[in-house]
Amino acid sequence: MDEEFVPLRNRENCSQEDGFAGDDEDSVEEMEEEDSDLSDEGYKCGSEGESGWGSLPDVCLRQVFGFLSDTDRCRADLVCHYWHRVMRSPSLWRSRFFHFNGRLSKYKQSEYCSALAYARSLGVYLQRLEVCVCPPRRCLVARRLELAISGLLSELTRVNAPLQHLSIVRLELDRTSWTLGLRNSLVHCLILFLRRGSSKLTSLCLSGMRNCMHHGLDLLSALSYSQRRHYPRCYILSLDIKGFFSASVHAHRNATLQLTMSRLQGLTNLNLSYACLSDELLAVLQHRRREWRSSSRDGNTLQTFSLYCTLNEPHRQVVSGGSWATLTSSCPDLKVKLTVDQVINTNWLARILLPEIPLTEYTMTAFYSPDEVWSGKPLVRYMLPQYRSSLEHLTLDLSNCNDSLDEDLLELVKMCERLEQLRIWAFLEISTVEKLLHIRLTQRSLLNKIRVRIYSVNDDVGEQEDQLEEILLSHPHLPPELEFYAIIYPFVDQ
Repeated sequence: MDEEFVPLRNRENCSQEDGFAGDDEDSVEEMEEEDSDLSDEGYKCGSEGESGWGSLPDVCLRQVFGFLSDTDRCRADLVCHYWHRVMRSPSLWRSRFFHFNGRLSKYKQSEYCSALAYARSLGVYLQRLEVCVCPPRRCLVARRLELAISGLLSELTRVNAPLQHLSIVRLELDRTSWTLGLRNSLVHCLILFLRRGSSKLTSLCLSGMRNCMHHGLDLLSALSYSQRRHYPRCYILSLDIKGFFSASVHAHRNATLQLTMSRLQGLTNLNLSYACLSDELLAVLQHRRREWRSSSRDGNTLQTFSLYCTLNEPHRQVVSGGSWATLTSSCPDLKVKLTVDQVINTNWLARILLPEIPLTEYTMTAFYSPDEVWSGKPLVRYMLPQYRSSLEHLTLDLSNCNDSLDEDLLELVKMCERLEQLRIWAFLEISTVEKLLHIRLTQRSLLNKIRVRIYSVNDDVGEQEDQLEEILLSHPHLPPELEFYAIIYPFVDQ
């Protein structure tokens, strides 16, 4: 076993089969009792007369140990019997993040082996697991990645890990480095885990997986099967599947997807690619909500619906405003968050930004060349004001070097009654910063987070920075709750 993951005993006497759970033949229940921050021994010192680190109570040591790497935890575990006992607290091992970058070292075990060792020794306590993948460029790396993830999930199933949150992001299975056999094997392993090892799972994130339609539907079907199997003891509350299907897949046309989504009861948070959106899907969410309220004791409804619309995914399908209105009436507390990346066609944006959407958060990135016939004025002047009564967070990153948006942006801020956070990265006048401050101080008391990045075509921005500094110095006593930041930034055309 990798020595980094044997924190509970002298590693010289430890074999590969030994694990965290079996130390000194203590049971899981006994360790849970020792993990209580309010236990009788919670404030007992290491020994009488001892001072400094050795006299810190258990609850403080657990907080400190929580910031240490596994290597440092192993070293701390060997300091004394008192620290050794505190290091056995399950709360230190309930959350874990792994980054698989595909690189191997001659002198150190890879992160793949470390993940397997962690699951084998400490998976019995793991409640939150996040795995971020650097998409493989070669088949050899993809093969190692498939073995690591499959082995990790198999170990978690074997030890019956009480996993509540699972996140595996950026697999990008549509890359050529993933052979058909590797894709089939990885998806099959995920399906087995969802069917057998997810009895306590309430949150799942498979963002950026980029499945074909067949694999994606199989995974969602396995998730719905698991939910039916474990209901009402446990069910998925949060599901993040943005970028779940390959960019070439027109998921909104698939009736099986809509049927599968109708079986996912209890969702309160749903993250989805706009390529999956259709009138039929909105109807499914609305009817599913109605059935759930009639059968659920707590009456959960869909609360957050996040959509991600990108240029390289299907986004030209027509969605009816009436479908949005019906869903909103079924879920009165629904908040919709929309992220738009590089979709600059005004007609397409108008089809997406329907007035019936209860939009609370809008994020847009639009980099375009000056010779492209596009203006941000219709968006800022006509489309976004439709949400003046609901919009809370607004983020715009625009390369509008030939398109003055200052006055329109200021009018939009004045109109949005519930705006709390504003991030603007654009070509703006320096005076716009002062006008924004004036609006905040005189009209918009809820707007307590403002970030402004003023793009400049000049490499030498010294004069503009001096003007901005004068404006900021003229407001020395801003409200303490206001987080305000402004900067001049030379724009490099990408």
